[in-house]
Amino acid sequence: MKTRIEQVFKQDKDLLNIFITAGYPQINSLPNIAKELINQGVDVLEIGMPYSDPLADGEVIQEASSIALNNGITINKIFGQVVEIRRMSDSIPLILMGYFNQLLQVGVEEFLKKSKKSGVDGLIIPDLPVEVYLSGYKELFEQYGIKISFLITPQTSEERIKMLDKTCTSFLYIVSDNSLTGTSSDGFNKEQLAYFKRIKALELSSPTMIGFGISSKNMVVEANKYADGAIIGSAYIEAIRTNEGVKFIEMLTS
Repeated sequence: MKTRIEQVFKQDKDLLNIFITAGYPQINSLPNIAKELINQGVDVLEIGMPYSDPLADGEVIQEASSIALNNGITINKIFGQVVEIRRMSDSIPLILMGYFNQLLQVGVEEFLKKSKKSGVDGLIIPDLPVEVYLSGYKELFEQYGIKISFLITPQTSEERIKMLDKTCTSFLYIVSDNSLTGTSSDGFNKEQLAYFKRIKALELSSPTMIGFGISSKNMVVEANKYADGAIIGSAYIEAIRTNEGVKFIEMLTS
């Protein structure tokens, strides 16, 4: 039986993954926001777990995380809200994105157990090196059926990309450039397009999604020429802040 992640990447369409910060703008906003996104046809929901020291997050997501933490969001509350979302849809992949210290604080096995029980499909943990995953946690992830994504950057060597591809059980997250999230422009530059072409030419076995700095429908369409989908985070968080979240997604999916 195929997993939800496998099923979504079998679709012959441009895929859209939307990142949401749990606990923002209000502590219980996540389920309602997720319901809107599901109804608007978003393909994957990536749920950010707010953290006090976010290494890869830009200003917009940092601010949203800070507000969420001040609202009182916790890992256990996030799992509870994920249960609500899973009741809305048994098919959409739910991915948690955060930092390895958050897993350690709960206990890695306990975190994976709660992920499985609540309906989480996969994790993106940017600061969990593939070597550490393989040596210490791969069996636990497999035991609880939780998939893992790894990040590829413009500086990632071909040898390492192939290693990540071999180890990945979800999708590979192609970071569009070396900046923090949210540093977008109106389109991709020549260097970024050359990088995407290089990755595509490797004919990797794992699905791929391009993220970081994507903020328009044109960029989503362009990203889908080189990968299986596009990820939007900061631009959507900003749209929520200005009460234009629904309008923004309608623009992307029209």
